[in-house]
Amino acid sequence: MAGIGFELRRILKKNTLLSYLEAYGLAAVVGSGPWVLSILALMIIGMISIGRVFPNTLIIQYLVLVTYMMAGSLILSGMFQLLLTRFISDRLFEGKDHKVTPNLLGCMLLVSVLGTAIGIAVLANTSLDAAVKMALLCGFVVLCNLWLIIVFLSGMKQYYRIVATLAIGYTLMVLASWLLPPYGILGLLMIFAACQGLITFVLLFFILRNYSAGSLIAFQFLNRKQAFYSLALCGLLYNLGVWVDKFVFWLHPEVSFAVIDMFRASYIYDLPIFIAYLAIIPGMAVFMLHMETDFAASNERFYQTVREGGTLESVYLLKDQMVLHCKDSLYQIFKVQGITLALLLLWSEEILTLLKIDLAYLHLLYVDLVGVSLQVILMAILNVMFYLDKRYQATALVTVMTLANLMLTELSIQLGPEVYGYGFALAMLISTVLGLVMLNRQFNRLEYETFMLQR
Repeated sequence: MAGIGFELRRILKKNTLLSYLEAYGLAAVVGSGPWVLSILALMIIGMISIGRVFPNTLIIQYLVLVTYMMAGSLILSGMFQLLLTRFISDRLFEGKDHKVTPNLLGCMLLVSVLGTAIGIAVLANTSLDAAVKMALLCGFVVLCNLWLIIVFLSGMKQYYRIVATLAIGYTLMVLASWLLPPYGILGLLMIFAACQGLITFVLLFFILRNYSAGSLIAFQFLNRKQAFYSLALCGLLYNLGVWVDKFVFWLHPEVSFAVIDMFRASYIYDLPIFIAYLAIIPGMAVFMLHMETDFAASNERFYQTVREGGTLESVYLLKDQMVLHCKDSLYQIFKVQGITLALLLLWSEEILTLLKIDLAYLHLLYVDLVGVSLQVILMAILNVMFYLDKRYQATALVTVMTLANLMLTELSIQLGPEVYGYGFALAMLISTVLGLVMLNRQFNRLEYETFMLQR
């Protein structure tokens, strides 16, 4: 699914300042995806609406409900994202492009059914208005499908149409929330669901145009002979691990409050962590640019040489090149994300002042910025593991991340406000260091394990 790598290499061949800006910008949008853009759009909606059109409490309720929709949809769809990605990648490698869209639609149907059932079960226990429940359910199911479609963004060729679709969709969401007559929480949720639906169906249209199909719906991605269920567990645990610290804070009454019905938020934790997540954009741009160009190309050359029976000397040489490109990619991510982190740490007070946020959040923002920056490096490590087909090791790593984030966040709450956020940051640090150790060991054993798998 590294199709974007070809486009990025084509852009970089121009070797001009504008071409580098274009490549990094494209990588940032495709790499960050609607997740970061959604956070940015929601922050803008909150800033322009409070005290202007809606009462403060209504905006807070809206943002909290959307946050729960995003958390639930990412965790649910996470079970299928990596599973579907691997299935589609294998079929494209076999030249069976006609199996792409039927299995995508089959996966979307399955996720929609599961999402609808889970949404109904959760909302049945609330006293919200029926119309609000319907808007929440629609938004939740649409988001579940959107995260699946994002899997294809780096594999499609129409990158600028994708960028334009994302930009137009989120701009419309902001403008509609600001300009349309106020219809309370229902109106805001309907605007959110409609704009997410627009983005989802336009991107789906691009996929359907790119890949022909012999049938409408297929569920071959669940076939035990072709599916890798360890990837489903890995995707579920990764997304759960990213959100588990937020859930821990939401469930503790002493650090959270009821916002609307059963949905809670943390008045201490939520705002700094979501601001901090905007800091991943530069790191994600470098991650996408280097991983999907240099490392992806050297990885492909290595395994192609192995499949074609190349000499042992050439295998060793290509393996060394791949390791070198991996190290360089991780170094570039570390360098750019480190510079971004340093600048944000210096400007954190000014950022909070600009956003009219209490400076009491400053220390927690510092800690969250470090944790989020480590998460970018962890994502790069996991990406290398997937290229090397180390599924079980990746699953073990995200299991450690999830458990560490859960236990250390719980411990931080017990210890008091001065250590809030350290659970998340320490969990990412432990996982990143462990991931580097595991990756080093995997590269040391790469030739042996690769040839053993050829037997």
